[in-house]
Amino acid sequence: MLKSGQGLPVIAALEGARSDVSYLLQTASQSLLKQFAELCEGAVVVDRQARVVWMNDQYPKRLGITNVKAVIGQPVEAVLPNSLMREVVETGRPIMLDIMSFGAESFVVSRLPLHDEQGRVIGGIGLILLDDARNLAPLVSRYNQIQQELQDTRQQLALARRAKYTLSSLIGTSERLTKLKAQARRTACSNATVLIQGETGTGKELLAQAIHNASTRADKPFVAVNIAAIPEALLEAEFFGAVAGAYTGADRKGRQGKFKLAEGGTLFLDEIGDMPATLQAKLLRVLQEGEYEALGSDQLLRADVRILSATSRDLAQEVAQGKFRADLYYRLNVVPLNMPCLRERLEDLPLLCEQLLDNLSHKQAGSPRELSPGALDYLSHYQWPGNVRELQNVLERAVMLSDSFVISLEDIQALLPVVQTQTSVSKYPNQSEPLELTANTLAVTLAQAEYQAIQDALQICGGNKAKAATRLGISRTSLYEKMATYRSN
Repeated sequence: MLKSGQGLPVIAALEGARSDVSYLLQTASQSLLKQFAELCEGAVVVDRQARVVWMNDQYPKRLGITNVKAVIGQPVEAVLPNSLMREVVETGRPIMLDIMSFGAESFVVSRLPLHDEQGRVIGGIGLILLDDARNLAPLVSRYNQIQQELQDTRQQLALARRAKYTLSSLIGTSERLTKLKAQARRTACSNATVLIQGETGTGKELLAQAIHNASTRADKPFVAVNIAAIPEALLEAEFFGAVAGAYTGADRKGRQGKFKLAEGGTLFLDEIGDMPATLQAKLLRVLQEGEYEALGSDQLLRADVRILSATSRDLAQEVAQGKFRADLYYRLNVVPLNMPCLRERLEDLPLLCEQLLDNLSHKQAGSPRELSPGALDYLSHYQWPGNVRELQNVLERAVMLSDSFVISLEDIQALLPVVQTQTSVSKYPNQSEPLELTANTLAVTLAQAEYQAIQDALQICGGNKAKAATRLGISRTSLYEKMATYRSN
């Protein structure tokens, strides 16, 4: 606080300081302009009417002007026919880099507006940066290189967002799969939302990609989001994007959401049943109105995106229990597609095994493998709770552990010690002990213990699956997969 009698000296000191700063800035500006003009190959200043008012010593020499006084006050076009200085002073916008022709010469120039203290344009300055445009060759070359790298990166990103699978990627000739592919082909021709339901590991995302690739949006992005794998607090920004500073830790430049990334293409929402209620309401708005707002923004953005969703849960039951919005369910379930589990189309098993083994041989750069008749028959009597994903895992392990070209029955039995059908027990008499589903084998004991641990965790957490997964030390996705496995058995 100022004491009595000290106010005037302090104010005078502050005004004096401001005056010194103003003088310093003015001097620095004039000095900088003078030094910059001297460093350039030439400099010219025009007034508000684009008339020449000043040239440095180099400028007339570069342009072959012998009488400088004669050009002062002349319109700049009368001196420099190709000058754009009038455009600069009329628009107030600089032209940072350009090539100006004068006779047989070409100069690299820069044109800047000049402002008064109130910010009004009072003239402009033109600078000859280089007297030979060919001196720009290294800069242009570097610029072209950066542009090419940027284009290549964009192309790679676009390819990464393209769907890899087509309907031909759905291997099999079973009646269930043939009907599904026909439904998917008809569905691809529309923009209707699709809800794909099926057990974990059946290939729901593969089907979604196939629908996208068969649609008119095939040349646009395919963006997939696994809702169960994203923390609930980040879901809104993940979907709709966020402006800079929208929340603590937000990107300074903001971020684009999945709706923006999928613009013109397809957005695939995997594990849609895990979507929290607050986000369900916002997704419903996008589906109904075709618009959304980024987190922290009040600007409405249009969404030209087709929505495909998938779940391994019974959404109709979730709606009945009040766990999922009925209105959103009906919007998502315009076209329902059910992905059959592997045990419902075991006749496709030979083709699937052949394709998966071929893929593994290409991936590992090794010789292609095949299954013995006994091994294939053994696999056909397994229940496959993990479906095609589990089959792929078993075959990959068999390839890694076997040195033989032919994967034998014994190789498969070592990986799948329990065949989950009663009739299969008598089919393999060479085993040291009969394999019964109810036998107290290590695999069964571990499965029973895991099942009981899941039930205990759910009971302790009041049925909250997210808390139960945390208590068990696994992800929500893993918990749902295990629950689906035990339900199927």
